[in-house]
Amino acid sequence: MNDGAAQLARAESLILEVPDHPAAGIVFRDITPLLADGPAFRATVDALIAPFAGTFDVVAGLEARGFLFASAAAYASGAGLMPIRKAGKLPRPAAKVDYSLEYGVAVVEAHADFPRGSRVLLIDDVLATGGTLVAAHSLMRELGYEVAGTSVLFEIDDLGGRDALNDPKLHTVFHS
Repeated sequence: MNDGAAQLARAESLILEVPDHPAAGIVFRDITPLLADGPAFRATVDALIAPFAGTFDVVAGLEARGFLFASAAAYASGAGLMPIRKAGKLPRPAAKVDYSLEYGVAVVEAHADFPRGSRVLLIDDVLATGGTLVAAHSLMRELGYEVAGTSVLFEIDDLGGRDALNDPKLHTVFHS
């Protein structure tokens, strides 16, 4: 196993499963031990952006844990950073997209701080049902940006997010 693969295997082992959080039947993936380990964090950031090297100008991170990986990825690649926020968090007028949750409707927002046609790499921590990332894709189109790809740290395979997203450029580092 090469050093990069060894670091990724170690990084994956640092993601803890917390049963019944935040509700009964949910298994929460706690990434804080991974974030606390510099070499593991670097390996995961490198793995998130590697398939897209040279194809993006901007890294967009989804609130909240996606921010952590997106900011590191933007820094590592020399790209700009775009936060995609929950409704009402941005200080200036922003583009908005509504999306459905199992218990209601949510909204994501972003500012149009980059030129139309900018190539955006979307990064989030977990792909579960896909609703937030589907909304983020829609938001990028509304802003006139090109989605260069979608990269997530962890995909929960049996929740259907990959099918809902329908992005041939989807890259995931870890699966369950």
